[in-house]
Amino acid sequence: MSLLDILYFPDAQLRRTASPVENVNGDVVTLIDQMLETMYEAPGIGLAATQVNVHQRVVVIDVSEENNTPLTLINPEILQAEGSGEMQEGCLSIPGVYETVKRPAEVKVSAIDREGNPFELDADGLLAVCIQHEIDHLNGKLFVDYLSPLKRNRIRKRLEKWIRDGADPDDLPERP
Repeated sequence: MSLLDILYFPDAQLRRTASPVENVNGDVVTLIDQMLETMYEAPGIGLAATQVNVHQRVVVIDVSEENNTPLTLINPEILQAEGSGEMQEGCLSIPGVYETVKRPAEVKVSAIDREGNPFELDADGLLAVCIQHEIDHLNGKLFVDYLSPLKRNRIRKRLEKWIRDGADPDDLPERP
């Protein structure tokens, strides 16, 4: 397998809405495997296809401490959202930035797995947040959109400078 290139905010491609996957075939499974490898290497706990410039509704997640419980969501839809909670979020497309975001505390999601089987999943805690965060990516939304315009603009400017300077993932931009 090969690692995929992760797009960084404010790349306009991150704002594209992903198209539904019509058929779970070998190309989609290969994409899933590459996304998992890229996510683990980054390292991260979730990755949407939009973040690797593939505009299909595919998400991979693994919130396990051991990185041994991968979850694939193809064409995910939130069926129900309840409660409210705040959690600090980060993003592979917005490296070095962690901010508190308010989201529903529990979600019920429907999706298709990597074998093409539909399923539903109830999630809470970190998994619920991660699912919502990654589905936002598929809809062209980023977690910084939940922040104030001033804070979002500071983050954008800092990342633009980091990208101009060579965008070395081992040299993340300093927090404001």
